[in-house]
Amino acid sequence: MAASTQIGLPNCSTTCGDVRVPYPFGISPGCYWPGFKLICETSDDFARLLIDSGSVLEVVDISLPDSTVRVTHHISTVYDTTNFSDKITGDDFEILDISETYMLSTRNELILFGCDVQATLHGDGSSNTSESAIAQCVSTCSSEDPGARSPEAAVQTNSEYCSGRDGCCHAPFRAGSSPTRVDMKLLNLNISQQHTSPFVLISEEGLRDQWYNVISKWTTEQSIPDYITYPLVLQWSVKQGVPVPTGTSEQCPKDVASRLCKSQHSDCRQENGGYTCYCSTNYYGNPYIPAGCRVGYHMMKPMRKLYMCNITAEGNTCYGDCNSLPGGHFVCQCPRRTHGNPFQPGGCIKSFPGLIIGLSVASGPTLLLFVVVTILVLRKIKQRRIKLLKQKYFKQNCGQLLQQLVSQKTDIAERMIISVDELAKATNNFDKARKLGGGGHGTVYKGILSDLHVVAIKKSKITIQKEINEFINEVAILSQINHRNVVKLFGCCLDTEVPLLVYEFISNGTLYDHLHVEEPRSLSWGDRLRITTEIATSLAYLHSSVSIPIIHRDIKSSNILLDDTLTSKVSDFGASRYIPIEKTGLTTRVQGTIGYLDPMYFYTSRLTEKSDVYSFGVILLEILTRKKPFSYLSREGNGLVAHFVDLLAEGNLVQIIDPQVIEEGVEQVQEVATLAASCVNIRGDERPTMRQVEHILEGLWGTKKYKKDERIELESPNQVEGQQIQESSRRYSLEQEMMISSRYPR
Repeated sequence: MAASTQIGLPNCSTTCGDVRVPYPFGISPGCYWPGFKLICETSDDFARLLIDSGSVLEVVDISLPDSTVRVTHHISTVYDTTNFSDKITGDDFEILDISETYMLSTRNELILFGCDVQATLHGDGSSNTSESAIAQCVSTCSSEDPGARSPEAAVQTNSEYCSGRDGCCHAPFRAGSSPTRVDMKLLNLNISQQHTSPFVLISEEGLRDQWYNVISKWTTEQSIPDYITYPLVLQWSVKQGVPVPTGTSEQCPKDVASRLCKSQHSDCRQENGGYTCYCSTNYYGNPYIPAGCRVGYHMMKPMRKLYMCNITAEGNTCYGDCNSLPGGHFVCQCPRRTHGNPFQPGGCIKSFPGLIIGLSVASGPTLLLFVVVTILVLRKIKQRRIKLLKQKYFKQNCGQLLQQLVSQKTDIAERMIISVDELAKATNNFDKARKLGGGGHGTVYKGILSDLHVVAIKKSKITIQKEINEFINEVAILSQINHRNVVKLFGCCLDTEVPLLVYEFISNGTLYDHLHVEEPRSLSWGDRLRITTEIATSLAYLHSSVSIPIIHRDIKSSNILLDDTLTSKVSDFGASRYIPIEKTGLTTRVQGTIGYLDPMYFYTSRLTEKSDVYSFGVILLEILTRKKPFSYLSREGNGLVAHFVDLLAEGNLVQIIDPQVIEEGVEQVQEVATLAASCVNIRGDERPTMRQVEHILEGLWGTKKYKKDERIELESPNQVEGQQIQESSRRYSLEQEMMISSRYPR
């Protein structure tokens, strides 16, 4: 039985109805930390706890270990859609209003009901006052039957609830923002007056199936109430009365930890834009008050301490030395200079008594021989342990699976497996000076192998199975691909705790680095057009020229490497998937990068080659505009894709196109813009294939080279005659290479 623990300050009320109110929260003056005041409204038959006076947020549970508050929120369902020709914004929707102490947890989601409607939730950034989208989803109706376009139609089907089809969709939140506005945009104006008006709400995740049934019943019976109540999860942290957090460290400054975390067995962490406290391992309680974190009953009763130590959790009596550990744990071991079983009477015996007597009378050479033999044996044991550990890691990292994948080409299998000793030597034991960069998943080092190849070595930071599977997936795919515009994989190392991948070294950064510079001019239009052609050629090769088609699934400008001649190299195949020839796609877990991710894949989880086409279309927009797809937001609240398509339809692209592109691209800009718009079509079946995209871009690139050669010839015919012959020969060789690559997988 555990002792009762105090959760609030002395002489302070810690309950309101059935809800417990632990400090730093409080009801009365002097009982709470600044920003954590709660209101307890009581009457004869009920009591409810509110975040603020007159608030529509009612607290139902407060959790100190994970710093969350579960609340219920009352929201109006009435907003004017009689003139719903474009969108609902501003006051048409009642949005959540919370103080700076709280923010929406990622354990909530946005849910939208309606046909051909897009809902976007906007939030204020942590340091930038401009609004940004924190959640978005699109709800479409797959049937052409008007009667099946209402939300209740999907009840009659076996499709997943709120998958983006049949009138319902949902989307997760981006962490770290508080919502300020919801915009809803009708994508098909022809149905605006024929069916039920769209309906949007924010709710705790995992409840969308229940909401679907409730909303479907309301819309069927035409009985939507004026107000509804739904659950939310809020994150909280201490932000008032303490310094503003700086940097990305999770550690708290010492003065903050001492002022905030009062319990002796507590720690402080920096999260949610502020600070929170938590009890140390094996302790529980309230870390914000003195002596708030406690252990089990036996640690609180000194008279029972020795007994509980001698009688262990397994019921065995300890006849050796018994020592108590924090959190109510104990260790039983033999005394010093003895060995054996401490749980048996007389089980601990002196260590090597006969050997000590023998050594005391032995000669010097005998002692020396014994020391040498001991050292050799210990070294052999250490080497064996290292070998067994490498075998364990090799098996853990799916080394046997990799051997099966490349077993048809034994020479490749032997060449691709690189030892950790070789890589440590190549990077000077992974010296920080060799570090090229890294992200949330891993670090990249520059190295020189024994054969003098300069390589880039990718080392993962974490050891979860998902990351290991992505590494093995990338090895399996790249080991069977040989294309001039796909980064070359030299090999991998699987006998370490985390697998390592070894690529050719590409020295000129990424396409993202070259586009998004502060200077007014970036890559020339000729280079941009050539790079996009090379990317399209490599994707078309992956989709249609290899023995089993491959979907990259994470095409973006930061995954396009450029060498010294600005030749493009597609990289990062960790998320890629094989598509069987007899199938057009497969259903899989959604993975990709926001801004480049195909919306149809996001809402249906159906991955096809058209998903890569959409991502490539976003890269075309990025090249034309030099805008960042994942952060761009127009004054109307649209992202880069939606804004670009609208301007193209209006014939007003000059507002968004990079001035350098307009200056150098001339008539080709309009053709590339039209191609980009077709690639980002919201309906995947209406997008072109990558082979079609490749042919269009090759035509544009060939036209540009022809005009350039013609202009040079007019200026100085004798000077460029040799260059023209060489360029013509090069074009012919490239055409041959393309024909061969389209017939045979490389």
